[in-house]
Amino acid sequence: MNIKQLQAFLVVAREHQITAAAKRLYTTQPPLSYQMKQLEKELGVRLFVRNAHGIRLTAAGQTFQRYAQRIVNLERQAHDELHQEENGEIGQINLGLISSAGELIPNTAMQTLTRNYPRLTFNITEGNTFDLVDRLNSGLLDLAVVRTPLNMRGLAKKVLNTDRMVAVGDPAITHLPSPLRLTDLAGVPLILYRRFEAIFNRDFAQAGVTPFYVVKCDDARTAIRWADRGMGVALVPESIARCTTQQTFTPVDYPAWDTHVQLVWKKEQMLRPVIRHLLDLL
Repeated sequence: MNIKQLQAFLVVAREHQITAAAKRLYTTQPPLSYQMKQLEKELGVRLFVRNAHGIRLTAAGQTFQRYAQRIVNLERQAHDELHQEENGEIGQINLGLISSAGELIPNTAMQTLTRNYPRLTFNITEGNTFDLVDRLNSGLLDLAVVRTPLNMRGLAKKVLNTDRMVAVGDPAITHLPSPLRLTDLAGVPLILYRRFEAIFNRDFAQAGVTPFYVVKCDDARTAIRWADRGMGVALVPESIARCTTQQTFTPVDYPAWDTHVQLVWKKEQMLRPVIRHLLDLL
């Protein structure tokens, strides 16, 4: 049994005549009759009975007609959806997001994509950069929005935003100049987002500064909350400060501390058309 047999059966069932059905199917009566007999043999039931006006469906034939129509409809639907997915018109994008990507994602490229392809869906996973890269490498994500620094081995990227480092803290206890140089941070009680500890220590050492870390934590938002309570000065990327604190903040005049928010994917990954559409829009 195959789709062509089912399609032929449905035409015969509608036409009530082998000859008329054969014309619609652009074939002749003998091979079409043979197909119907083979179908009956395979199913082990009679599908048709002859009468004065041609043929009609048996009770078994009527039951089989309902199933055959469903199967043919599903085959057509599957074919259409696969064609649409191949052209990037439908599908799902498994996207990883860091918490600080809120001002960047969703963006106009994604809005344009979903307007053009309204059946497209996004499956969002939130986490930190390292967790998301692990998921990407494990094949659980198609794309991830992450923040540098990170190990880019095996990854391709598009830069979405560049963030300078800023100092967040109560001006009453900091009196920091603007913009800040590294030497201005000597002796300042710093709240450290551990993500940047190695980079900060390296560059402080090169500048001859011994940093005083009054607090260390694993989330930039936690660092900002402690700074807002007067516990010290938090060094965090500017975009995180903008969406987390009402306080003014001071830029650090040190480009080596700039970070990049990037959209990354596996280099060797064969990108589905819908992913390629998104990357083109970006």
